Amino acid sequence: MNATEKTWPWVVLLAVILIGVSAATWGAIAKIDYQWRWYRVPQYFFYLAEEAEKTPADGRVTTVVRNGKNSTVTLAAENGEKLQWQVESGSLRVAEGEEMFAGDTIGFTSHWRLGPLMYGLWTTLWLSAVSSFFALILGLITGLARVSKNFTLRGLAAVYVECIRGTPLLVQIFIAYFFLGTVFNLSRNVCGIGALSLFAGAYVAEIVRAGIQSVAKGQSEASRSLGMNVFQTMWDIVLPQAFKRILPPLSGQFISLIKDSSLVSVIAITDLTKAGREIITSTFATFEVWLVVAAMYLLVTSLLSQVVYYMERRFSISD
Repeated sequence: MNATEKTWPWVVLLAVILIGVSAATWGAIAKIDYQWRWYRVPQYFFYLAEEAEKTPADGRVTTVVRNGKNSTVTLAAENGEKLQWQVESGSLRVAEGEEMFAGDTIGFTSHWRLGPLMYGLWTTLWLSAVSSFFALILGLITGLARVSKNFTLRGLAAVYVECIRGTPLLVQIFIAYFFLGTVFNLSRNVCGIGALSLFAGAYVAEIVRAGIQSVAKGQSEASRSLGMNVFQTMWDIVLPQAFKRILPPLSGQFISLIKDSSLVSVIAITDLTKAGREIITSTFATFEVWLVVAAMYLLVTSLLSQVVYYMERRFSISD
């Protein structure tokens, strides 16, 4: 029996389970007395915004040239200057020879704009990226301190890790914003990034420590026998080997950080979660919005997972 013949029954079983879960979910949804409003969701990704074109000064309309959907309006201002606008023909509010005053509307132009869900997604992405960068640096330094022979460095690193891991992230965000932010006059973005970085940095530190300790001591002893100092041994010999081993848990921590970033919405940072809550208050499309928000988080974390899988395959080739 070849590998294909051994595998296909499990493939069928997986398909049956997935179909069963889908059918059960569909049946549960059908029993809910809820009016679905999916048509309200797309406008919160992108929408067509109308912008009024107004005259900056008094004057007279000299020409109105219609070119299909758009019209070109020329205004001769009282100071002798000629002004020109291009507006949609259907929104045109003026005619040739008409007297205009400053602030009068000539017409409207339409432009595609990003909706609150896209702005919230962008906020989540850059907030998570900056926090991950600082968490990686902080975690690397703390992880090295955890394996240091210096008692003071080990003690400080241990206190930091235990305090951060032993308290909820939500409490840390509140302390960062309402206490440290007030004392040092910090913005909510700085407080949010600081809290996320400190929180993730503690977990990264333990991941780095475990990775360093997983490298055989003989590697360090061999490099020292070749005349390399402690820094060279750690940077050129130990850390490259440790990085390959800690990449999966490290990526898992950063994926968790993307999801944990939703908690910064409690200090009025308009990330993806807060944008979803604001949309729900105006549309009452509770299930639709939360399902879309969950799908957007899933998409981001799935893409990050694929990038990490690619890096793992690349590193495995060098082995």
